[in-house]
Amino acid sequence: MNLQYNSASCFACGLENPSGLRLRFYDNGRDQVFAHFTLDPQHAGYPGIAHGGIVAAILDEVGGRTVMIGDPNRFFVTAHMDLRYRHPVPVNVPLDATGSLLKRRGRRTTAHAEIFTDVMGILAEADILFTDIPSGWLDSEQALQNIGWRLYD
Repeated sequence: MNLQYNSASCFACGLENPSGLRLRFYDNGRDQVFAHFTLDPQHAGYPGIAHGGIVAAILDEVGGRTVMIGDPNRFFVTAHMDLRYRHPVPVNVPLDATGSLLKRRGRRTTAHAEIFTDVMGILAEADILFTDIPSGWLDSEQALQNIGWRLYD
């Protein structure tokens, strides 16, 4: 498994963001991304249950990480996400997330993402369309500097 880059400030993967999720991602070098994590009570909507927006952010991030397999500096945005909440996602419970690359064509990538546990099965899943950021919309060099993109030990 390959450890993917993290940023300093990103809400999902920023390891220096005190209110963020601080997720770490690994990929198989081809078409899948994995994360193992536990949500804190501060990420709850109702007591003991993760806020739906937090769940969506995790699915978006693990799916989006498939775009970056082999190219950590590829910039993209979410164009469409079809999300299904199957069961409440608990806080203070070890969880897994996986993103699977479905298709890559030009600037567009489709992926499937899931949050699950071995005991409870699939808790939430999404089919997501990502598109590369058009050239000129973002200064890539400045963005890389500002987000602190690197491999953290």
